Amino acid sequence: MEEERGNGSSSSRNLDTGKAESPVWLMKCPVVVAKSWNSHNPSDPHPLSKVVLSLDPLRADDPSSLEFKMEMAGSSGSANLPKSYSLNMFKDFVPMCVFSETNQGKVSMEGKVEHKFDMKPHGSNIEEYGKLCRERTNKSMIKNRQIQVIDNDRGIHMRPMPGMIGLISSTSKDKKKTQPVKQSDMKRTRRDRGELEDIVFKLFERQSNWTLKQLVQETDQPAQFLKEILNELCVYNKRGTNQGTYELKPEYKKSVEDTAE
Repeated sequence: MEEERGNGSSSSRNLDTGKAESPVWLMKCPVVVAKSWNSHNPSDPHPLSKVVLSLDPLRADDPSSLEFKMEMAGSSGSANLPKSYSLNMFKDFVPMCVFSETNQGKVSMEGKVEHKFDMKPHGSNIEEYGKLCRERTNKSMIKNRQIQVIDNDRGIHMRPMPGMIGLISSTSKDKKKTQPVKQSDMKRTRRDRGELEDIVFKLFERQSNWTLKQLVQETDQPAQFLKEILNELCVYNKRGTNQGTYELKPEYKKSVEDTAE
């Protein structure tokens, strides 16, 4: 018991647990909201947003009667940034804690996650969000090409990278044809999350249903990372004529249809 108390006192000097039992809310927000908050001036005393809680007094004991809504305050970087968002609350999640670290290396436990929220534009703002998605899509389609002059004339920069082609010795008697590397064998690089969402919306303007394999080929993204995006934006059809395909959720489908028009 003495040894355990000794270890506990040592860890308490390294970790501040004064707020360990404080309830904390964890919220997953759209990229545009996160960028808007990050651009906020810390010296500005005005709040970034406010949470409005609605409760049905006739069902006060029913947790499903609680409705959370977030309203953005102040100006934002985009005129089409929705000002109102619905917060869907989840209680069935893996227990989590929140930690912070100062520049001096002091680590503190800020509390335990009590509620987890999924934030999405409120129904009244879905048209504004559609315009914002179109803005981001148009920006992502603009590619800034750069020309680089290579001074090395010995061709070092033009040599094939390892793994791109099969290297065959020139002294080999039995030379075989080089087999091209399959696209699936090459490591795919993740795009920015917001940029990938724009590309997905653009693809669903072309057709309403896609399989995961088709979307992986179109976006050239890792399947697991792409599935995370699709689970947020789309519905997976497990049966029916479109079995095995993804289609946009109703709240996003309307904005895409407006874009196609």
